Amino acid sequence: MPSQFTIKKNKNTALFLGILASLFFASTFVLNRVMAISGGSWQWTAALRFIWMLPFLFMIVWIRGNIGPLFQAISANLFQWLLWSTIGFGLFYATLTFGASFGPSWLVDSTFEFTIIAGMFIGPLLEKKASRKRFSKTSLLFSVIIFLGIALMQVSEARSTSLESMLLGSVPVLIGAIAYPLGNRKMMQIAGNSLDAFQRTLGMTLCSMPFWIIISIFGYMEQGLPMESQLVQTLMVAICSGVIATLLFFTATDMVRTNPKALAAIEATQAMEVIFALVGEIILLQLALPNAYSCAGIMLVIIGMILHSRTN
Repeated sequence: MPSQFTIKKNKNTALFLGILASLFFASTFVLNRVMAISGGSWQWTAALRFIWMLPFLFMIVWIRGNIGPLFQAISANLFQWLLWSTIGFGLFYATLTFGASFGPSWLVDSTFEFTIIAGMFIGPLLEKKASRKRFSKTSLLFSVIIFLGIALMQVSEARSTSLESMLLGSVPVLIGAIAYPLGNRKMMQIAGNSLDAFQRTLGMTLCSMPFWIIISIFGYMEQGLPMESQLVQTLMVAICSGVIATLLFFTATDMVRTNPKALAAIEATQAMEVIFALVGEIILLQLALPNAYSCAGIMLVIIGMILHSRTN
């Protein structure tokens, strides 16, 4: 059994990786907003990220000599891989890119932080009843602080946005916030300890391809072929967010997969994306600074994330 020191060290390392992942994840929200403003189809924006990811991930796993075990794991449980990869990658990202058409990147990102609370409830529900662990009330309290911050930002934005735009920009993102931890945690269960984060990311990307092919067809029907700028920007998203950030985040969650409190804290590090996305949009799109209510909401999100990280 690992010592308390080892457990604490693993959690701190995982927290660092989670925060680093949030920096790269933030590029998704900023660049998706840039493409939405430029008139790019959200379907192409979503599908191209995963199409670009596939060769990069395949090369990484192939160089590490782990392709064979991955294909064996997928073939042994193909339907489950297809189902949960489509939910964890497909449904998650399609809703995010759709939402980017209706609001600034920091607002879409902050709404997505509902995934922190969703992950806390989903985890225990996926376990067998006999071995089901109760989620920490302390972690739930910290997650509620984050959610209050999100709600405050949404209320602030609602004062200058139509109800239709608010719903179209927030409801799909909330669906994605549930789909991401659901797909990720189910695949952690299915893969077990037999696959590492690189293999699992490649496997989920590969098994979500049928969904992305369908989405690409709709993108072609709406826009035709993707714009050149969209190809470049989705490539940047694929490398920064799809490859680097996803691998960092999956590695972090794998390190603390047996510790519900630590796992909730790692998922809470995604709250830092709000700050990174806000700074990125101010630099790239000359976005005006958010008002006092939004700033207060952002602070609540950060406070909740810090409290999560200090929970043992």
